[in-house]
Amino acid sequence: MKKLNTLILTAGVLASLSAHAQLRVEITGVGSNQIPVAVAAFGDESVSPTQISKIIKTDLERSGAFKIIDAGTIADTNNVDLAAWKAKGADALVVGTVQKAADGSFTVRYKLMSTVQNAKLSQLDQQAAPQFTRLAGHKIADDVYEKLTGVRGIFATRIAYVTQQGRSYRLEVADSDGENVQLALSSNEPIISPSWSPDGTKVAYVSFEQKKPVIYVQNLITRQRTVIANEKGSNSAPSWSPDGSRIALALSKSGNTQVYVANSTGGGIRRISNSSGIDTEPQFSADGQSIYFTSDRSGGPQIYRMSANGGDAQRITFTGSYNISPRVSSDGKSLAYISQRGGKFQLYVMDLASGQETRLSDNTNDQAPSFAPNGKYILYSTESGGRKALAVVSVDGRVKQRLTIQAGAIKEPTWGPFMK
Repeated sequence: MKKLNTLILTAGVLASLSAHAQLRVEITGVGSNQIPVAVAAFGDESVSPTQISKIIKTDLERSGAFKIIDAGTIADTNNVDLAAWKAKGADALVVGTVQKAADGSFTVRYKLMSTVQNAKLSQLDQQAAPQFTRLAGHKIADDVYEKLTGVRGIFATRIAYVTQQGRSYRLEVADSDGENVQLALSSNEPIISPSWSPDGTKVAYVSFEQKKPVIYVQNLITRQRTVIANEKGSNSAPSWSPDGSRIALALSKSGNTQVYVANSTGGGIRRISNSSGIDTEPQFSADGQSIYFTSDRSGGPQIYRMSANGGDAQRITFTGSYNISPRVSSDGKSLAYISQRGGKFQLYVMDLASGQETRLSDNTNDQAPSFAPNGKYILYSTESGGRKALAVVSVDGRVKQRLTIQAGAIKEPTWGPFMK
């Protein structure tokens, strides 16, 4: 039997793996009513291994919410003529400095100023080790995004996904912009359905290393793995409760696949759905009180909701005969899913209060949607020209990105939580 190769990697090995599977991001759409923001080069940022101002510009630009104005270099960041920048069309200005300390760490300072209010909106000072200077840039972009839109930014978050090249499968973790790729798992057997823990330190997934699907939880820091479900038949579709104490899963140990709940540390498996059909793909609601799932109990696959303790289920989707893969936004207001209509599998989002749905994709084979933790973007797997890739779309459908790798397929994406 081929065993899963669980690797404990040094920083040097991680760097080489990053080069092997780096993601490429292409922006294919922008938002309406973009906010014009001028971003200046940070003073002395050449001493840093990362060009902080470039990360900020790229983050803000790919969000689709901002029009970036290159402010060049501003020598005196304490005495800025905001009226002059307002005349150049900027509503806000980002300036900052980088200083290297004797111990090799970096002090990154930044200010966000409003040309409209002629005032400072925010200021942030960070101490960062060399390997975390990219993160410092993402945190600044998050602060700019939040101060100017009122919504928390997601640039400092991470994503996980599976790549496949021949018989080689890799579970990888990367920054939200596709950089800083790290290998979590490597196997000669399929890896599917990764799901982040709410604290961002663990990932649940399904591995076929034992020639059958088994659910594991892996600590991304220690690399320790725990078997959550290795029951008779299929063990699939793990997803975490909001408090991280439970994992919903789909098991076929008693016949047709049904929804179960287990402790996130292993054990305590309890069945919560009881239908004569197939119940699968469970997802906890934002408050942890309900579970959304896919079931064919009405004749074809549709999305239902039931109490997290089991009981009667309420049908949620009614348009179309095939709706699967429910995912709920962090505020509990929106449901993303895949619907087959006209022979196409496409991404949709539903406002749960009104039931109104919006198609977000023009592709023909979408899979595995995952909300960003701020609920404003959805990451999903898609296929174009016979090649699997990842895509990101804003919930209004205006902002679109495509993430690809040079070789092989990339699929099964999941967007990680806000990091504390």
